[in-house]
Amino acid sequence: MTRKVVLDTETTGLEVERGHRVIEIGCVELVDRRPSGREFHCYLNPERAIDAGAVAVHGITDEFLRDKPRFAEIANEFLAFIEGAELLIHNAAFDTAFLDGELARAGSALGNVAAHATVTDTLAMARQKYPGQKNTLDALCKRLGVDNSQREIHGALLDAHLLADVWVAMTAGQGALALGGERPAAHPGTPAHAVNPGVTVRPRVQHATAVEAAAHTARMAALDQACAAGNLWQRTTQLD
Repeated sequence: MTRKVVLDTETTGLEVERGHRVIEIGCVELVDRRPSGREFHCYLNPERAIDAGAVAVHGITDEFLRDKPRFAEIANEFLAFIEGAELLIHNAAFDTAFLDGELARAGSALGNVAAHATVTDTLAMARQKYPGQKNTLDALCKRLGVDNSQREIHGALLDAHLLADVWVAMTAGQGALALGGERPAAHPGTPAHAVNPGVTVRPRVQHATAVEAAAHTARMAALDQACAAGNLWQRTTQLD
């Protein structure tokens, strides 16, 4: 079983060095490349004001967070959720710096994120796969056909779900080939089929019906009349 946790945070501002804090954590668990249904999500009271620019991005206000728990109150639950997993984070250095700051405040015995899980930066993956292109989460959603129409503002859990879909799409070839020991999970209820190395399995050939063959001939004739030099398919077939 391969377990990954897609993680995102929202914060009071952009600079952890200036005392900005985490105000939302969203995590989505993937098991063998599929959502397991397990999530971790919480809003946090940062015990400081949120920058106006940050509110414009995520829409979370000081008033909304006033009755929410402090990070120290949920730290053990959060660490238990990510323990032993591979974390998938877009621009991982940003989120891990903030989370490490929160863990340090909550108690030195808790360690840092790297002490509990490995971290993979999906932004670095995207830049390697799509060099010279825009690789924000929105840009990747558009490029890979992931529906992000509900993302009017940023939200940690919503963004974690979107990033999970983006990561699966970005690495689809790897999963299909089942390289590196990672094998796509079978659909529940699908029987496992043993492969007998001594048996040669031949593909079934489906021949065209008389009606289909006649329709094909008519289509080729129409294309031949429409092209002054004759259609390429017809000329290539005659050379074979």
